[in-house]
Parts: sequence; C-alpha cells; structure tokens
Amino acid sequence: MLQAMAATLAGMNLADLAEEVKPEGALAASPQASGAAKGFTAGAQPVNLLEFEALARRRIARMAYDYIAGGAADELTLRRNRECFDQLRLKPRVLVDVSKLDTTLELLGKKLAFPILLAPTAYHKLVNPEGERATARGAGKAEVTMVVSSFATVAIESVAKAATGPLWFQLYVQRDRGFTRELVQRAEGSGCKALCITVDTPVAGTRDREARHQFRLPPGMEAENLRELVKKSERVSHVSEQGIYSLILDPELTWKVIDWIRGIARVPVLLKGILAPEDARLAVEHGVAGIIVSNHGGRNLDTVPATIEALPRVAEAVAGRASVLMDGGVRRGTDVVKALALGAQAVLIGRPYLWGLAVGGAEGVKRVVTMLRTELEAAMALCGTPSLERITRSVIWE
Repeated sequence: MLQAMAATLAGMNLADLAEEVKPEGALAASPQASGAAKGFTAGAQPVNLLEFEALARRRIARMAYDYIAGGAADELTLRRNRECFDQLRLKPRVLVDVSKLDTTLELLGKKLAFPILLAPTAYHKLVNPEGERATARGAGKAEVTMVVSSFATVAIESVAKAATGPLWFQLYVQRDRGFTRELVQRAEGSGCKALCITVDTPVAGTRDREARHQFRLPPGMEAENLRELVKKSERVSHVSEQGIYSLILDPELTWKVIDWIRGIARVPVLLKGILAPEDARLAVEHGVAGIIVSNHGGRNLDTVPATIEALPRVAEAVAGRASVLMDGGVRRGTDVVKALALGAQAVLIGRPYLWGLAVGGAEGVKRVVTMLRTELEAAMALCGTPSLERITRSVIWE
C-alpha cells in the first residue's frame, strides 16, 4: 500500500490541485500569488503537511490566514503543541516482519481504515468558495471521517449531500436548549455517526491576531448551522463588544447539560476539550462514549500543556472505559505513532487540511490525508510495529 500511495502522490500535480480554488471577492489572493501557485514545478510541490501552509498563505486573505493560524495570547501553547511532539523520541525495533501493515481499527463500533480524522474547524469558505462541501468530497476520497463544525459555512444537510464518507458533528451547546435539540436532530438526520460536544469554550480565548483584524465573516458568508441565531443579533461573534461573553457560546454549560444531551442523542457522544484527568474521570462517570484530548489548537487558554503532554494522564484516568482521541500539533506520521503509544486510539488534524483545502480544494484535502497516512505506515514499519496493537508505550524512548 505504501508504494501505491507514493505513486499516487508523485502523480499529483499541484497546478492541477490549484485550479480547483478560484478565490473571489474579499478572499481573493493576489495575481502574483495565484500565478505562482499555478506555476510550481514538480520539485516545488509540497512533500509534507508543513509545506502546505506557506502555499496557502499566498492564496488567502491575511485576515483568514491569521484566523486559522493564530492562537491565544502569546501563542505559547500553540507552539508547545509542536515542540512536545518534536521532543519525544521513538525506539525502533529491528528484524521484525513488516511486509504487511495493518492500520485498521474499530472506533465507536465502526471500522476505520486508519487512525486519523478531520477535526472540526470553522468557516471553510474563508479558504475555498465551496467551503465544507469541498472538504467533505476530499474526506470521502481519502476515506477519512470528517467532523463537521457547528460554525460551518455550509449547512450540515448540504455537507452530508456532498459527502461520500462518514461524518461526525461537533456541537457548540447553545443557551437556547430548544435550538440545541434541533441542531442535534439535524445532525443525526443528516447521517452523522457521532456527536462531539466542545466543552472547553464557555468564552473565547484572548486572540490577538483576531483582535487586530477585528475579525468577522465577509459579507454573504455565515455560520449556516446557526442561521436562526444570527437573525436574533446584528452581529454574531465569538466575543461580544460588551465583554467576554458571546451569543453563540454558553457559559452555563455543565455536566447536567451533558447528561441531558446524552438523553436526547441517538448516536455516541464524545467530549472535546478535556485536559485534566479529573475531568476525564467525570466524563466516564457521566457515560460519554469518548474523550478528545484537546486544547482547542492553542486558541483558548494560553500556557496550558500541549495535548501530547496531557494525553497519558487522561488515558490512565479513562482506563479503557471510553475511547480516547487527541488533536493539536499533529503534522507527521511519527506524531501519530507517538500519540497512539501514549494512549490515543486515533488523532485528529485541523489546520493542515485547511491549508490543503486552500491550495487544492477537495484534492488538496485528500492529498494532505494521504501524505499523513503514508508517513504513518512508514513510521510503523521502521519502528517494527506492523499493526496498531503493536504500538505501545514501549515505542517511546525513555
């Protein structure tokens, strides 16, 4: 499979990918940037996830780039998410038969081809005029599960129509419980197989880059899943001009509400945004199906641990009683191996596939996922771990 994927990647031409994206209006890239993107030679095409960001930055508006790339306050946690992965060392074992690799796993009762998902990210139309529709098509081509954000710029029903692969839905609980119930029902009615409740955002983080731009969506672009809430306010934003609270974030979210949502949901419920092992234990006690170890991509509370630092303690607290996933800083196949070794069943990526979406639409998303999957397989072979079950703490050099 490694050889087949490598051949597929080698055959892809970035100029072809770039043709899918035709930025317009406030999102248009400069003529110079667009021309450069179409004129890449084979040697200049991205060969890893990290290289997509520079290409995307030349194609999208500065405000859009800073919204996606930025973190909270001094962005210490944002940087630490990567630094901690880089500091971990792997311990390869040799003379192991790795002629056949098995990356499959069962997650929430469903079989996945590999332990990578697309994390929920907001406002895909900031980087591609088709928005989440293109992302869903790319996810389907890559055989990867896509978690659709409450803040999508395409309604969940339309994303589902474009999708050919499995979808989950990320939920920001709203103060209007009736609206929240309807949103859960819409997601389930669209075929979403799981519900991820974001629990780390009673208020938004202090995001200097957004403040400098006075970030808001361009005219004609909305958080379509929250359209009814938009009608109640002239301007729906993460942060109100009157203070830290927002119409679209619920500061009263508690465990009692989690119990209520579990009672109305017909699909497995996961909590996204757990770092403390104490909260992980409570999550299990409240009967959730899974936990996503996350610091919101370093976008909320600065100076918290990197997710790869928090992961082992959360996994220990859960003790196999619920599924454990993680996001934050995953850019290499070796990062996936490290996360699995420290207790995750799967990882989610966010910014990298947005950069792929900006550069090449659906094909760009597919290419990002395929690259990471190929790197994962190479790392597994070189570590002497031909199946996911063989990736244990012993893979980490300690």
